[in-house]
Amino acid sequence: MRKIFCLIIVIISLTAISCKKFLNETDPNSINLNNYFKTQSDFDLAVNGAYNQLRGLYNNKSAWTMGEMRSDNTHYDYKSSDQAVATTNRCAVADFLDDKYNNQTPAKWNAGFNAISAVNTILDHIDDIKLTDASRNAIIGQSKFIRALSYFDLVRFYGGLPIYKHAPLTREETYIPRSSVQEVYDLIIADATDAAAKLDAPTFPQTGRATKGAALTLLGDVYLTLKKYDLAENALKQVTAMGYTLFPNYGDAFALVNKNGRESVFEIQFNTALSVPQANTDASVYNFLPRMANTTVVTGINYNNITTVGGYNTPTQDLISAYESGDLRLDASIGIAEGTFNATDDFTATAVKSAVNYTAPAGKTGRPFPKKFLHAHTIGNQTNDDWPVYRYSEVLLLLAESLILQGKGGEALTYLNQVRTRAFGDATHNITTTDQATLQTIILKERRVELAFENKRWLDLVRTGNAVAVMTAFGIKQKAMYSYLQPGSYNVTENRLLFPIPNAEILLNDKLTPNPGY
Repeated sequence: MRKIFCLIIVIISLTAISCKKFLNETDPNSINLNNYFKTQSDFDLAVNGAYNQLRGLYNNKSAWTMGEMRSDNTHYDYKSSDQAVATTNRCAVADFLDDKYNNQTPAKWNAGFNAISAVNTILDHIDDIKLTDASRNAIIGQSKFIRALSYFDLVRFYGGLPIYKHAPLTREETYIPRSSVQEVYDLIIADATDAAAKLDAPTFPQTGRATKGAALTLLGDVYLTLKKYDLAENALKQVTAMGYTLFPNYGDAFALVNKNGRESVFEIQFNTALSVPQANTDASVYNFLPRMANTTVVTGINYNNITTVGGYNTPTQDLISAYESGDLRLDASIGIAEGTFNATDDFTATAVKSAVNYTAPAGKTGRPFPKKFLHAHTIGNQTNDDWPVYRYSEVLLLLAESLILQGKGGEALTYLNQVRTRAFGDATHNITTTDQATLQTIILKERRVELAFENKRWLDLVRTGNAVAVMTAFGIKQKAMYSYLQPGSYNVTENRLLFPIPNAEILLNDKLTPNPGY
């Protein structure tokens, strides 16, 4: 919020000076919030800018560091000679050693509030001009969806938050205390409900903008998190009647030709076809590969990611072992870069192998990497992959879980087994038990393998009350495997279920209180 406040002060100061010097004269070339929104195009551009902020919230280093590396899904390549602050801070998140000074976790906070700020500016000025009802509903619906999505992400990682329903224009409006978790959820539900009422159902192929289906999916996810299972069921069942479907093959859901397709409910947009400086690219896979002087064997592009981005979000054996025999998602989700590490822990790849039943040959190391986001591209560290936030398979799993938790196990199997039939290629591995406790365990595991690397695992462990037990047991195995882990790592307590409020924010705003344990 520091940047927002400083900008406001500059605008107010300049306006005051102009009034004193020029009285009634106005610079026709000056753009400010009082004269910007003159056409629908101005609002459309502003909404595009709000969508842009979601890239930083859902697909940057803090997103997968906090959503996947914090969990038992992924870890990192340790490099003894690379102990730069960013490196050690990112690894500290995975090892449960992060503190309020960590420089990797604030990026999510900043991106979330940037998105909220962008939305609030739009909503504050929506009545500046006359719009058709359809245009006005589309702008408000998309804006409230973005705000609800942003607050939903932030509240699960940080707990109670400052609530901004309008863009702050004064210091007093900017520096406010945290509201309770319930108050944040009240706003999320109100926004998502209004978005669902105002947005149209999806048409295919989609444009990448939020739809009624996306808003209802978000609402169902929120209600499930709040243990309001009947309300979750109601929202999610509406989504199942909107024309979404699963692609025949799991890997098709991530193929570039299927962006915004029938399995996509909402995804973050990337487009390498745009010209510089408008081009926006997803480079996640280069973060997830081992550090290599030349990535050609894996990506087809010669790129050196040793000193830039590589070595993170490495799939764990624990995750690989979670895939059942015959589950086609393993080969589609995880690849093995086969080669050798040198004395400085950098990797030379000689082949890419399947993760299914993989055993490294003598003299070689098989280093797993998330494969589902690797597709053909022409420039190193720039790919055209969108980032999935909600896929239809998750709608089915959320709905199945909401039914299981209401004791409707038989009905839940209809939705759960749609996902499993696709995963195994036929119905031979479908679940038949209707025991509630057994199904709860099954659904958590099913979400793990279906949504691997989509930044869901840590949140699932916290939501289901399994984080402390699962990550404590996982930490014991990790420390037995890796001598570089500190004795105090994986000390997983209830306080560690939330991340620290960024220290810089607390220093700026003395009304913010830190999370317990930080």
